[in-house]
Amino acid sequence: MRDYLTGMHGPEVLRRLDEQGNRDPEIWQGLVDLGLPGLLVPEELGGMGLGLVDAIPIAIECGRACVSEPLVDTAFVAVPWLQRSGDNEALAAIAAGERKVSLPHAINPWVADGEGTPLQSVDPLRNLTTAPSASTGDPYLLDLGALMSAAQLVGVAEAMLALAVDYAKMRTQFGQPIGGFQAIKHQLASCSLAIEFARPVLARAAHALQEGAETASYHVSHAKIAATDAATLTAETAIQVFGAMGYTYEVDLHFWMKRSWALSGAWGSRGFHMKRIDDAVIGEAMPIGPEHTFA
Repeated sequence: MRDYLTGMHGPEVLRRLDEQGNRDPEIWQGLVDLGLPGLLVPEELGGMGLGLVDAIPIAIECGRACVSEPLVDTAFVAVPWLQRSGDNEALAAIAAGERKVSLPHAINPWVADGEGTPLQSVDPLRNLTTAPSASTGDPYLLDLGALMSAAQLVGVAEAMLALAVDYAKMRTQFGQPIGGFQAIKHQLASCSLAIEFARPVLARAAHALQEGAETASYHVSHAKIAATDAATLTAETAIQVFGAMGYTYEVDLHFWMKRSWALSGAWGSRGFHMKRIDDAVIGEAMPIGPEHTFA
């Protein structure tokens, strides 16, 4: 997946997509050829029949490459939800690459790449529209959306950290690269630790939701918070390393910064998920311990 996206979806491609309408049929067809839209679709409907845990690494790579196509929305949010509702016709069409689907939720009255009134988005590669019909309040759909936005945030954060590290080796002050300064090292290390911490929290949430655990929503909210924090910290650090030049269109960083802002607010903001955790019923099945502590 990473090899494919490296060749098909680099910064120059992102600029072209931004300037020419955001879409390239060849990119979507390549994803279809890899079988990714049908990753979670049952085999008898033309898919691979895999689970949410299998989808997480792909969603992370979509974030890392700032993928413009709604692969995650379609394959990893819509498919599990449609499977629960038994819409086999839609599932088969998705597995064949013939249909892209984006589903709204009551807390997010807009969809990416959906039908409806166009909206302005901070992220030029996300074609947002208002929800064309009444948004659903299904908590399972909320968990799917929050989980997959968290996975993409981890990939976005990894990409921004890589950009910041590379630039810290190039940018000089006082005659030496700023990456050699202790303060910069500490800042970049903090970003790396935040990302490293978010990954197992994300994996736990995916497994809990896949297995139908009663505590799944709790773990999904933890994952959304951890991934949002990692991406926010990394974006703030990266923009400092770039001397605030990361906001300019000519610098690659701005694509990932905008995607991090968009995904941080998608499927429930950090504050929403904090409240969701606070409201959770904590019993013997969900002890409070080091594994639930956030630094």
